[in-house]
Amino acid sequence: MKQQVAMSESPGVKALRKSGRWKKHIPGYLFLAPAAIIFLLFLWVPISKGLFYSFYHIDFVKGNEFVGFDNYKTVFKDADVWIAIKNSLYYMFLGLVMGFWIPIVFAIIISEMRRFQGIVRIAAYLPNVLPAVVLYGLWRWFYDPVGPINGALTGLGTNQIAFLSDKSWSMISIVFMESWQQFGSAMLIYLAAMLSIPKDWYEAAEIDGAGIFRRIWHITLPSIRGLLLLLLLMQLISTSQGFQSQLALLDGGPNKATLTYALLIIKYATMRLDYGVASALGVLMFLVLGGLALLQFRLNNKGGN
Repeated sequence: MKQQVAMSESPGVKALRKSGRWKKHIPGYLFLAPAAIIFLLFLWVPISKGLFYSFYHIDFVKGNEFVGFDNYKTVFKDADVWIAIKNSLYYMFLGLVMGFWIPIVFAIIISEMRRFQGIVRIAAYLPNVLPAVVLYGLWRWFYDPVGPINGALTGLGTNQIAFLSDKSWSMISIVFMESWQQFGSAMLIYLAAMLSIPKDWYEAAEIDGAGIFRRIWHITLPSIRGLLLLLLLMQLISTSQGFQSQLALLDGGPNKATLTYALLIIKYATMRLDYGVASALGVLMFLVLGGLALLQFRLNNKGGN
């Protein structure tokens, strides 16, 4: 009967029905419009312009000149680019080794606590609210040759460490500082996911004689697997774009030991005033990170299946 009514409707009636359904969603579209416009203007327009400028020599006085792939040739011939890539990969590796697993461990410990859980959460998150200026000034003092860390090492009878002037320690010092500041926000995300796991699962595991480590391995970690992959991807993306700490503390030194890929882009644009090569560097980074995101989505889909 419904099929007969639908077949008997004229095209005009069908158009009216469709327009009526569309009008219901107008308020939702209006709410989304400002965010969509901002997203378009401040994300995709710069990305498109960066791709366009990567094929030009940018000159604000004489005008832009099309140079084809010359900017990309300059990128691959520049020795600083390969140094920056190596430093960025090292920075990403240190971020995983020193920073990625710490929020997970703290979240597991806090989720198992029966008392003072709220106080510990606040204490763990406090470093995250420090402004960047305060953070860098504080850790410059910590890392100073006469600062508290070296003072403690001297008191223990060991030699002082040149945290910021020794190229073997400079990147490690930056990653340690950032891990200390940022682990609180990631820890709260993991903790929220862990607290959403049904308690019945843990109670059943305890009845079956599972200890705390077996509960963590067989219940907690599998339950937050998707979140782990997501935050892993976000950390890889954020560390691959890291430049603020390296610029503020050491300006890429000592001896280019903290010159990251993103910092090199900024130096090309602001110091060498070569916006074409800077755009080419940005396009290459965009392609690599886009491929990384696609890989993560494929892994998530395989895990879901």
